[in-house]
Amino acid sequence: MKAYFIDKKEDIRRQAVVGRLIEPKISKEFVNAIIGPRRAGKTFFLFSLIKRLKLKDDEFLFINFEDDEIKSLNRKEVVKCIQKHTELYGKEPGYLFFDEIQNFKNWQSFIYSLVEKKRYFIFITGSSSKLLSKEIATQLRGRSLNVVVFPFSFKEFLLTKNFEIKKIYSSLDEGKIKNYLIEYLKKGGFPQVVLEKIDEKTFFREYLNVVLYRDLVERYKIENPEVARLLLYSVIQSFTKEFSINRIYKQLKQKIEVSNKTLYQYSSYLEEVFFSFLLRKFHFSHKKSLLSMPKEYVNDVGITSSYSKSSENIGKLMENLVFLELKKLELNNINDIYYWKDYQQREVDFVVRKEIKTKQLIQVTYASARDEIEKREIKALLKASKQLNCKDLLVITWDYENEEKQGRKKIKFVPLWKWLLV
Repeated sequence: MKAYFIDKKEDIRRQAVVGRLIEPKISKEFVNAIIGPRRAGKTFFLFSLIKRLKLKDDEFLFINFEDDEIKSLNRKEVVKCIQKHTELYGKEPGYLFFDEIQNFKNWQSFIYSLVEKKRYFIFITGSSSKLLSKEIATQLRGRSLNVVVFPFSFKEFLLTKNFEIKKIYSSLDEGKIKNYLIEYLKKGGFPQVVLEKIDEKTFFREYLNVVLYRDLVERYKIENPEVARLLLYSVIQSFTKEFSINRIYKQLKQKIEVSNKTLYQYSSYLEEVFFSFLLRKFHFSHKKSLLSMPKEYVNDVGITSSYSKSSENIGKLMENLVFLELKKLELNNINDIYYWKDYQQREVDFVVRKEIKTKQLIQVTYASARDEIEKREIKALLKASKQLNCKDLLVITWDYENEEKQGRKKIKFVPLWKWLLV
């Protein structure tokens, strides 16, 4: 283990890292739980934090539970990690970083025992939403704070291009921003694609294999990988659409032996590992919302460019991107999100709620002029506004900006790039 500590710190020193627009709350009273999809940059976020804090080797301990050296150790050896670190450096580390903590069995009791001492700044990462569960919160006695790390946001993407974020932009700047936005919508924000110039199709082909075999088959002991693979690709093909497990079941049962229950279980696994997310239809009844037909979204728009014909539809990519920004707020317990649909099939893309109040209604449309926005989208917005008693009505467009009155209602039209850079 001592050799591991030395080698790991040497690796961290050599790594070139890009800072993120994410600020953890550093406190000895709480654990910072860094959560998000695989390869979104959680580990490098920790590296950047170590460099930003200018920590010396004797001041921090770093363990990645996916490293073979750690996997080969028994629990007693791992639990003694601070003691071993102190023997090596002559003093206790003040900062503890535990990467992919979900791979360490019964990690909750280990982490809680460290938090109770109030001697360390503790950071854990995981690519499982179980770190968000009420069970975990209970076991840590409310001592955890969530830090959500997804692939680069559009604002972070622009910073990697050395583009200056300002309050006011020239026409030339706007043209550059929209050009970058098209690139971002097609390639996505995964750090390897953005920074290492890896061909996105090559990256996502390998990424999906890792999600399938390591995040699903290995983690959940799935006995039929082919069913999981078919469901994975069905999710990608269905992004931004209503997603019916029963429909998938009817398609698959003719080719492969599978149960409805298995498909529901595998679908929940995809959400647990932050690969895809279900958006429920809004009902005043929580039970009806849970039982409603959900819509499906993926963790990065770049995935769809490689595996879905729908990726040619910029409007769908825009909608998925808006969803991801709203989802980050939900994961941080700021808002709840739904979609709205009435019996006449009028639909609003996003309903933003806080407790029992609807804060905002959002439509997303690929429009550059007012006459390109379909009347049904405005009618749906106004109908939902009346039903949900919400005055904040927003239409996110590609290039159209305005504010107009519809009776007593006011609707704002804002270009996607402006909404993203606020």
